[in-house]
Amino acid sequence: METITPEKVGFSSKRLRRIKPVMQAYVDQKKLPGLITLVARQGRVAHFEKYGLMDINRDKPMGADTIFRIYSMTKPITTVAVMILYEEGLFQLNDPVSKFIPAFKDVKVLGSIASGTPELVDLEREITIHDLMTHTSGLAYAFLEDSPVDFMYEKAGLFRRDKKTLQENIQELVKMPLVHQPGSAWRYSVSTDVLGYIVEVIANTPLDIFLKDRIFDPLQMVDTDFFVPHEKLERFAALYTRAGSGGLELSNQVAAGDFTVQPRTFSGGSGLVSTTADYLRFAQMMLNGGELNGARLLGRKTVALMTKSHLPGKVLPMALSDWMMNGYGYGLGFSVIMSAVETQEFESVGNYGWFGVASTLFWIDPDEALIGLLMTQYLAENDWLPLEPQLKALTYQALVD
Repeated sequence: METITPEKVGFSSKRLRRIKPVMQAYVDQKKLPGLITLVARQGRVAHFEKYGLMDINRDKPMGADTIFRIYSMTKPITTVAVMILYEEGLFQLNDPVSKFIPAFKDVKVLGSIASGTPELVDLEREITIHDLMTHTSGLAYAFLEDSPVDFMYEKAGLFRRDKKTLQENIQELVKMPLVHQPGSAWRYSVSTDVLGYIVEVIANTPLDIFLKDRIFDPLQMVDTDFFVPHEKLERFAALYTRAGSGGLELSNQVAAGDFTVQPRTFSGGSGLVSTTADYLRFAQMMLNGGELNGARLLGRKTVALMTKSHLPGKVLPMALSDWMMNGYGYGLGFSVIMSAVETQEFESVGNYGWFGVASTLFWIDPDEALIGLLMTQYLAENDWLPLEPQLKALTYQALVD
């Protein structure tokens, strides 16, 4: 990764070097196997650092071209795909999902469960595409496990990589109730997986092909895909979780999914692998207003619409499991900072980004023309590490111009 002298883009080299010892400590303390941190400003990389190992058992160092499971950092990419079709006039944000998936017209909502038998109630209004983009659809996620609907998803094995096709998953999904009425709350969910299927329906193209043709190839994201081919496996990082005795151990690959073979389900919510360089190109395209090196994916007004919070006050603050996201709103595929005072983090109002369950993260700061990116492979359970607030603090304190 080519870097420049930080002073050329308004950073103090001395202060930016504070990032390295803080992140290295995670490796030294066996809290992370290895990681990469990157900070770019004005389209140039001011900080790029590799730490630790991508594979502990093979004593393989983290490489600049290491491939990572990015899980939910797939969501912004899928949302961009949907917005490409929106710009072509093929749907409206307030269109009901049933316009493209008719079975969604008849879904029910979970009502009272006081009697022991869940009561199902009718929709007050249909789910819209906008609801899917903002996670206000009422759909659920198996891993959250705080609603009976979550356990229904888990039992059905929805959106597992090797179980069903995307269409088959949708056919099972519409048989299950919503957790809440559409538009009444923010709830993280499989909404973006449904958006991936809507891309397939509208474009009449499999999601993997659409993403390759319309996003990955134009942006030269050469290592981003739904699986890692054989010739790239040496660059594929191992996935770790916390060992019962402390330290790290390889995750349960069955639960995590096998990313070394092409999946049956192209999960628009969590299915991609990528590299630091590839994801930087995607983020830079967004920061540039939808264009990178002559390849325009979106118009600048579309990017502006996507990166404003779309949530009404009645659904704030957002909560992800037991984590209250104070100061955050949600746009179309990205979280958006509404109040740095409420987040209690170094950042600018209007920052947008997201993260993946294996502790990857990114943010984009339009005010400072800045991108922050962290890549690792650690599946946290109840021990989330403060990687994002630390990297943000270490980045912004180094700005001098």
